[in-house]
Amino acid sequence: MSLPIALLIGVALLAATVVAGLLLRRRDGRAVAVHGDRHVDPADLMRPLGSRATLVQFSTEFCARCPQVRRMLGSVAGERAGVVHAEVDLTSRSDLAARYKVLSTPTTLVVDPDGRIRSRFTGVPTRADVLTALDHTLLQEVRS
Repeated sequence: MSLPIALLIGVALLAATVVAGLLLRRRDGRAVAVHGDRHVDPADLMRPLGSRATLVQFSTEFCARCPQVRRMLGSVAGERAGVVHAEVDLTSRSDLAARYKVLSTPTTLVVDPDGRIRSRFTGVPTRADVLTALDHTLLQEVRS
């Protein structure tokens, strides 16, 4: 293989890697509305669901960003009546990663009082995005 071809292949691989990284970073922490009838089982959380909503955080012992998300979700839940924060450590409950399709941590679910998953965040969500998803869930509850 000639040097110009090898350099061209190297530049193409580098460009593809940068584009893939930018696309993944763009999705990090963004809310995704969950459609369909996906539910969370309170037994998996080892606690009852909140009377208005539940913020379910999936984390692991080795997740560097999970403590930051834990503090923020706990604060949001503490400010809203009927909203609870439940953290699930996938280090000891790896069966739940497959059940809830968790591919990376932190992953956060916004769940209504009936256990229906309304929104999903992969990565570190902003406080404003969590509040928006929570308000949307509470509005859906009122309409039901």
